[in-house]
Amino acid sequence: MNTSPPQAPDNEPGSVLADAQRLLPDVIAVRRAIHRAPELGRHLPRTQQTVLNALDGLDLTVSRGKRLSSVVATLDSGRPGRTILLRADMDALPQQDDSGVDFASEIPGVMHACGHDTHTAMLIGAARLLADRRAGLAGRVVFMFQPAEEAGGGAQHMIDEGVLTLPDGATVDAAFALHITTRHDTGTVHLRPGPLFAAADLMHLTVRGRSGHASTPHRALDPIPVACEIVQALQTMVTRTVSVFDPAVVTVARITAGTTTNIIPDTAEISGTFRTLSPHTRTAVREGIERVARGVASAHGATVETNLIESYPPVVNDADFAAFVTDVAGALIGPARVHHMPEPVMGAEDFSYVLQHVPGAMAFLGARPAGRDPEQTPDNHSSRVVYDEEAMAIGTALYATVAQEFLGS
Repeated sequence: MNTSPPQAPDNEPGSVLADAQRLLPDVIAVRRAIHRAPELGRHLPRTQQTVLNALDGLDLTVSRGKRLSSVVATLDSGRPGRTILLRADMDALPQQDDSGVDFASEIPGVMHACGHDTHTAMLIGAARLLADRRAGLAGRVVFMFQPAEEAGGGAQHMIDEGVLTLPDGATVDAAFALHITTRHDTGTVHLRPGPLFAAADLMHLTVRGRSGHASTPHRALDPIPVACEIVQALQTMVTRTVSVFDPAVVTVARITAGTTTNIIPDTAEISGTFRTLSPHTRTAVREGIERVARGVASAHGATVETNLIESYPPVVNDADFAAFVTDVAGALIGPARVHHMPEPVMGAEDFSYVLQHVPGAMAFLGARPAGRDPEQTPDNHSSRVVYDEEAMAIGTALYATVAQEFLGS
C-alpha cells in the first residue's frame, strides 16, 4: 500500500493547462446551463445561483451583492502577499437566439450573444484550479462575478459595494479579465498596452421646428431636413476636427419624427453614440456635437435640445501588467499564439471602472470555430454567434496562471 501523502498539483503552466483541459467538460456544462437560461441587467437570480452551486465545496469566502445579483468569492492562501482580482461578467443581451446550437436559449428574446456565459464558466474553472493549488500561493485571489455589463455599469456598483477592498482593509493590487471573440483563431490570445476599448457616450438631440401641412412647408418650420443636415454635419465635424491618431466614432443609430404622411411635425429626434479613446477627444467631441447641432438648427431658424450622457470610460490596459500577461500567456500556450493588437476596439466595456482604480489588463480569447471564414463568421452581439468551446480550456488556464504568477512574482 502506498502511504505517501498525495502530491500537490504542479503549478507549472503546462500542468495548469492540462488540468484545465481535464476540467473542460465541467466548464462546458456550466456554460451551457447559463446559456439556456440567460438573464438581463442587474438582477440575475438563476445565474447567481448557478455560480454559487458551482463554487460550493471550495474553500472560498463567498458573498452576494446587495443591489445586484453579484457574487464575490475570495481565496485566501493564509500567507501574506498581494491580492489579484479576476473578473467575469454574467448578463445577456435582449435578442433572439438564432445560433442553432442544441443548448440554445430557452428564454424568448434573450441570448448570451457576447460570451458572458463562457467568461463566467471559465472563471469558475479557474477558481477550482487555484483552490487546488492554494499551497503554492502567497496572497489572495478575488473572483468577481458581475451582472449588468451590457447596460447599467455593474462594475461600478460592485466597486461601490466594496469588491476592491478586503474585510481586513487591504485593497486589490491588480485586476485581469478575458473577453471571448470569434474575430480571432481559436485558442489565441490578443491584447495591447494602453486603450483597448473606447469610452461610449450616449447622444440624444431634439430638433424643434413648427408643425404644419405637408403641402405648405413654407408656412411651417420642418425639423426633419434640419435633423438630416445635423447628421451629415456631425460626420464632417469628426473628419475635420479629430486627429486620426486619437480617433472618435459618432454614430446616429435612430431618427424619429412625424406621425403620418401629410403633417410636418414639431420635432425630430436624433439618437446615437460617440466613442473616444482619450479624455481630451472625449471632451472635444462632446463640445463639437453641441456646437454643430445648435449652429445648424440656428441657421434654419430652429432650435435643438442636446442631451449627451456620459457612459463607460475607456478600458486602458496598464503597460507593465499587459506585458506580464503577454509573458504568462506565451509560457502557457506558446509565444506564437499570443498577439499584440495594433489598434483598440471602439466598443465599450465597464471593466474600465475597475482599471481606473487598480493596474491591470483585459485580453481577448480567440474562439472562432475551425474552418470558418474570418470575414463571414458571426461575432459578439450577433444572434448567430457560436464559440469554439475548446478555447475555454485555455481561458480557464490563463485566468489561473495569471493569478498564480502574479502572487508568486
